[in-house]
Amino acid sequence: MTLQDITAQFEAQSGNFPSIGKSIKFQFNEGAVFIDLNGASPQISNADSDADCTIVTSIETMEQLRSGSLNPMMAIMSGKIKVKGDMSVAMKLQSMLGA
Repeated sequence: MTLQDITAQFEAQSGNFPSIGKSIKFQFNEGAVFIDLNGASPQISNADSDADCTIVTSIETMEQLRSGSLNPMMAIMSGKIKVKGDMSVAMKLQSMLGA
């Protein structure tokens, strides 16, 4: 899976994302996926912009989360995911990670 694949998956699922008045950035070694949930519809890009919550992880870990083979809490506790910023935004990610 590539950064473009992950971006495309988020775009395909964006209709299900809640408008929470916040932004989220997934930071991978290969680049970033920025999701702006401030407006009526989510805006998704590969901009490396400042976000309310930044999730730092690998594409491999993201694949495991999306497939359900890795529990998000275990990933955080084991250091596979680092959360920077507003933790309450990160807690709303469960619906966004579904495959």
